Amino acid sequence: MMDFATLLTFAGAAFALALTPGPDMLLVMTRSVAQGRVAGLVTLGGITAGCFGHALIAGFSLSGVLLVAPVMFELIRWAGAAYLLYLGIQALRGAGGFRPPPPGAPRLPLARLFRQGLLTNLLNPKVALFFLALFPQFMRPDPDTAVAQALLLACVLSLAGLLVNGGIALVAGRLGEWLARRPAFVRWQNRLLGCVFAGLALRLAFDARR
Repeated sequence: MMDFATLLTFAGAAFALALTPGPDMLLVMTRSVAQGRVAGLVTLGGITAGCFGHALIAGFSLSGVLLVAPVMFELIRWAGAAYLLYLGIQALRGAGGFRPPPPGAPRLPLARLFRQGLLTNLLNPKVALFFLALFPQFMRPDPDTAVAQALLLACVLSLAGLLVNGGIALVAGRLGEWLARRPAFVRWQNRLLGCVFAGLALRLAFDARR
């Protein structure tokens, strides 16, 4: 269904993405700083559930495309590569940063934190577009296994997020203060992510020539 080398390449990209401060990491960190480790982990659980929702949508969408017009899959791959290159440029230009929650911020129940993490991720059209751009770069054009491939990639992506953001939830207080004092570190992380996205776009161009 998917060779080990491709899966390993995707795992590297997934961990680079997870290690770069973004909306998911900042949301988990903010909740952990404001309400403790459990709140951050519950928020991360909602975000992870949202990722699998996007994976299912991407898998079924790409499966339908392959059944109706296989050539559209290649067009989606190239459009996705262009979008990843655009995201890479944006990451290279972005500053980012972490701002601790204000003192006295209201404490939210755990169910609401889970729901917030889920809806923040699931209802974000940029996340949906990102999944549709990233996944076809690593999937085989097989309509029968498209959903299974998307779920496998989602498992790898979620594992990277759980390991990185789960660890962050456990040490969020000190890490949040450290990041708030070091915006230059966040800029370098953004540059790393920009290089990863640009590399994925070039990988598609290289593979297309073989």
